[in-house]
Amino acid sequence: MAKVLLSIHVLAAILLIGPVTIAASLFPRFARQALADGPARQPAEGAVRLLHRICRVYAVAGVSVPAFGIGTAEVMGVLDSAWVVASMALTAVAAVLLGIAVLGTQDDVVTLLDTPERTSASVESLAARLPRLSMTTGLFALAWLIVVVLMIVRPGSTTGA
Repeated sequence: MAKVLLSIHVLAAILLIGPVTIAASLFPRFARQALADGPARQPAEGAVRLLHRICRVYAVAGVSVPAFGIGTAEVMGVLDSAWVVASMALTAVAAVLLGIAVLGTQDDVVTLLDTPERTSASVESLAARLPRLSMTTGLFALAWLIVVVLMIVRPGSTTGA
């Protein structure tokens, strides 16, 4: 049973966390283009909406990754191991970063794009937040990178890896 759960957990991580990480990372670039005046604005607006939808949908589906991870750790008897606890803590950090910081700013960008009477001040204010969004998506990706390393290295594990 542990091998089945582990396989599902790894596949879910690849198929669900990977796309949301890439979409979130691409969003600031296209948001800058969508908020600027010029020929790239229209295609960028479509890309922004698509990337935001990918992030929202995959964030919800991505909840299954830690769920299968906890189930796998329970079956393997390693739920109280330091590397599992650290991975769960980093997963919680990543969830907060995505759910509040990333999706919140993305919501603001999409809302502004849907506003017919947007002012240059509101566009400039939101554009000024995009570097922070880039940093936040980088931290989100870094949290997942560390979780993957912990899952492979498993420091202090007694499972023979």
